[in-house]
Amino acid sequence: MIQVPTIEVSQVPDPIPEKVTVLDVREPVEWQHGRIEGALHIPLTELPDRRAELPDEGQVLVVCKVGGRSAQATAYLQQLGVDAVNLDGGMLEWAAAGRPMVGDGDHGPLVV
Repeated sequence: MIQVPTIEVSQVPDPIPEKVTVLDVREPVEWQHGRIEGALHIPLTELPDRRAELPDEGQVLVVCKVGGRSAQATAYLQQLGVDAVNLDGGMLEWAAAGRPMVGDGDHGPLVV
């Protein structure tokens, strides 16, 4: 079984370094309500088909709502040789820590 590298919100630099790609694997409705600015959105079920959208270099910070789907995605990417790390607690912990988020529409960012 592959070990899933994990990082806590408090360990993520602010701002996130340019060489780090944030990959959000949540569903579209979750994405619309609040996300990390600049994140790449590829729902978990689409990741195998859209792997080529990820950069070949640098680290990938994988996020979801609470950390389960992103752990699966991180394990998958690690098996492909990608330097991926899972965000422990996902967007719920990100929001709870007061980290910046963006959302679609007039409602502002919400974590669904």
